[in-house]
Amino acid sequence: MQSTDERHPSSPTVPEASAPTLTSGGSTDASTGHSLRNEIRVWTRDLLIAIGLALVIIVFLYQPVKVEGTSMAPLLSDQERIFINKFVYRFEPIDRGDVVVFWYPLDRSKSFIKRVVGLPGETVEIRKGIVFVNGVSLAEPYAPPQYEDLTDFGPMSVPRGSYFVMGDHRISSNDSRVFGPVASHYIYGRAVFAYWPVDHFGSLSTAEAKTK
Repeated sequence: MQSTDERHPSSPTVPEASAPTLTSGGSTDASTGHSLRNEIRVWTRDLLIAIGLALVIIVFLYQPVKVEGTSMAPLLSDQERIFINKFVYRFEPIDRGDVVVFWYPLDRSKSFIKRVVGLPGETVEIRKGIVFVNGVSLAEPYAPPQYEDLTDFGPMSVPRGSYFVMGDHRISSNDSRVFGPVASHYIYGRAVFAYWPVDHFGSLSTAEAKTK
C-alpha cells in the first residue's frame, strides 16, 4: 500500500529581524497526523471489505452444519461442527472418497453425511467386511478395523446418476446397504472443514481416501 504521507515544505524565514521565524517542525507534525488518519481510514476500509467478502463466501459457498451421531467416526464425532461446500459439485464431479451431505432418500426432511464408496455403473460387494468394487478390494484407511462390520452384502450394481455411500463406522451406520444408492440430485454438498471442537479444527481432506 502506498503511503499517503505528503510533507509540506517549511515556510521561508521572514527577512525582518523583528518578524517571527516559522520552523518546519510544526508543519511536519500536522502533516504526519493527517497522514496517520488517512492511513487508518484506508486500513479500516480494506479490513471491512475483506470481512464483507469473507461473509459472502461463507454465506453463499459454504454452510455450517452440525454432525449428529457417530457413523462417520473417527473422522467426525457426534455434535461436531463443520463447513460444507454447497457449490463444489457444479464444477467438479463427485468422486470416490468424498464425504458428502445429502437428503435422506426415505425422508427428505433429514440430511445424512456419508462417504462415497461406489460410483455410477460400478458393482459394489462386501465380503466379511471388505468392500469390493468391480471385483477389486477397496483400500479404506479411513475405516479402522475396530469399526468393521463383518457381514456380507451384495453384489449391487450402482445405477447411472447414483452413488453408493457408507459411514466409516461400519457397525453403526445407516447407509446404502440399507436405503440403496443415493441419486446425485440428492447430494448437495461436500464436507471440507471442521471448526469445532478446536482439537478437530482443520481440513477434511479426502486425498487419502482416493483409490490408487
